Amino acid sequence: MARSDKTLFECTACGAQSPKWLGKCSGCNAWSTLVEVLPREARTRAAAESSRSPQTLESVPTDRVTRISSSFAELDRVLGGGLVPGAAVLIGGDPGIGKSTLLLQACLGMARANVRVLYASGEESASQVALRAARLGGAKGVELLCTTELADVEAALEREQYAVVVVDSIQTLRASELESAPGSVAQLREVSVRLVERAKARDTALLLIGHVTKDGALAGPKVLEHLVDVVLAFEGDSTHSYRVLRGQKNRFGATSEVGVFDMVAEGLREIADPSALFLHERSDRAAGSAVFPATAGTRPMLVEVQALLAPAQYGAPRRVATGLDQNRLAVMLAVLHRKAGIHVLDQDVFAAIAGGLRIDEPALDLALCAAIVSALRDKPIIAGSIAFGEVGLTGELRAVPRPGARVNEAKKLGFKRVVLPHGSAEQLLPAERKGIEIVACKRLDDALGALL
Repeated sequence: MARSDKTLFECTACGAQSPKWLGKCSGCNAWSTLVEVLPREARTRAAAESSRSPQTLESVPTDRVTRISSSFAELDRVLGGGLVPGAAVLIGGDPGIGKSTLLLQACLGMARANVRVLYASGEESASQVALRAARLGGAKGVELLCTTELADVEAALEREQYAVVVVDSIQTLRASELESAPGSVAQLREVSVRLVERAKARDTALLLIGHVTKDGALAGPKVLEHLVDVVLAFEGDSTHSYRVLRGQKNRFGATSEVGVFDMVAEGLREIADPSALFLHERSDRAAGSAVFPATAGTRPMLVEVQALLAPAQYGAPRRVATGLDQNRLAVMLAVLHRKAGIHVLDQDVFAAIAGGLRIDEPALDLALCAAIVSALRDKPIIAGSIAFGEVGLTGELRAVPRPGARVNEAKKLGFKRVVLPHGSAEQLLPAERKGIEIVACKRLDDALGALL
């Protein structure tokens, strides 16, 4: 791209252009909508010179792609089986959550497997990256490039053939053709497009680390998420050492997969059996506790749902939810009050998923209701029982996906009894029913009676 292509500023609302940045668009009077762009002539020049022509769909080769293992089984699981050559992966997460540690550890593991890897760092110096690599177990085999210039990364990709390239982070790179600061909308769009195009042309797996906003969303224009093939979110609670890698978009696999890690002094350690991890401190005789088999992609996980109730002392009762939807908690309290005859609306209610996980699936409803009633009555749930199922507004229990996998996970950890919707029980195979008592219910009050 020639330096002579002078940039303009274009309004994202009406498309009006200006030779310099303005706080207010002169075309539609909107504020803060002008972003830096290249002139339309420069943007259309490459299209006019293109020599590509269409081809029929049946003529496209469909050979199976050989994936590259990241050396992390949990990361490979979320990616859909490993890194696809030419794929672009965007990983976001809160500052300090461990994004750089995760990818540097993966790079070191791939280098030990003779995979050629380039780690481009724009946030840390070479000595800082080397110190982290030494702490993670070694710094052998990974090529390092510390720069904030996009041209340096492009030149490295042009000179050498890398299997995997990591950019930490995409917000620190800048294209010299644009005058705006690194991390701006124009810079992010230009840098991302050029890196993704070059990586796909050379069949290089591209891993981009992205910053997040205060709301937890990936910073920058939404086009950044549309450009890449995979979007992953690295989540965790600062008060816990556990980290969860969750898929949000994946063109090569399921988007519901979850990988679980433990942050230790030597880096991130994979958790092969998260169910045992999240339940190992649970007491069977504690009131206000229920076990719920959550599903995360192809793997179910048993988690503990906790509830605590206390009489409201200061006006309106409080509703505090940690790891679950607060609005869903309010709905369940209303259903318990009106459809199950359990008066909880005058209580302060605190509900949480133990271990720092977040569960958003409706199948949590029954276990949440059971934990609330158990806390209200100060009576533990029957030992060895688990519960799952969606609760409707009329108090009915609705079937949820993958009941067989949930039941099998419960049997593996020694649970003897499962309370579930009647519709889900009908989906169980004879082999899945063996070794555990199946209690099928149609109404919420029946299920609570079976659990308490």
